[in-house]
Amino acid sequence: MVLMSGADYFDDAAAINPFMDKKVAIDRAQAQKEHDAVRLALEEAGVRVIKVDPPADCQDGVYTANWALVRGDKAVMASLPDARKGEEPYAEQILRAQGKTIIKVPEGLKFSGQGDALPCGKYLLAGSGYRTDAAVHQFLAETLGYEVISLRTIPRLDTNGQAMINQDSGWPDSYFYDIDLAISVLRDNLIAWCPEAFAPESQAVIRELPLQKIEVSYEEAVQGFACNLVSTGDTVIMSAHAPRLKAALEAVGLKTITPEISELAKGGGYIRCTTLTLNN
Repeated sequence: MVLMSGADYFDDAAAINPFMDKKVAIDRAQAQKEHDAVRLALEEAGVRVIKVDPPADCQDGVYTANWALVRGDKAVMASLPDARKGEEPYAEQILRAQGKTIIKVPEGLKFSGQGDALPCGKYLLAGSGYRTDAAVHQFLAETLGYEVISLRTIPRLDTNGQAMINQDSGWPDSYFYDIDLAISVLRDNLIAWCPEAFAPESQAVIRELPLQKIEVSYEEAVQGFACNLVSTGDTVIMSAHAPRLKAALEAVGLKTITPEISELAKGGGYIRCTTLTLNN
């Protein structure tokens, strides 16, 4: 079961990730068609979709994955960049209405919700350094009962090879600012991941995990948003621009559905980003 909103206010006026370009116009009607296609694909795969109105005047409110991390009746709420702060009280209202107990991360800490925290059986694959502070990981372990696997992706570099700070958010920047752009959970014992997206020490951690792994190329991860997918364990709703990953998934017996996404990608989000899982 997943929660989805809509693209009514979708925009990139605050370019808070490197995929956004203020000079490129957003076609909201097309973005909504793509959003509808994702919803229909999920429903075709047997996923129950709860649709809510998007938060008013919130450019990224379409990306519900960043609202919280939910396990059972608990929802640990996100602490988002300033450009997304308007989503926070709305997300809390929506999740309370779903019967969730609302939990806040400690004051002053950043947390990107499900975008940076992917449940995988007993594990929680958790990112830090960009939209989530590493200190949140222990809080998630204690609050939700996961064995947290702390990971870090590579930064975006300037022409001098230095890590970049995003001018709109003031936070460190990366093409993998949320971990769901670099790794995905296909089944509790199977993941897909882009090794080149991770710092060397995190690559080593992932390789040691007792899970089956499918590797994703850097090109498909960045240009095709290949890792930003939703899997039921039988069917994967994924990018139409990641043919190598699609073939690899089908080779292990997974069915794939590939809705066409282009407009939503201008916000730096894709299929996984538009869905918040409610039944972990």
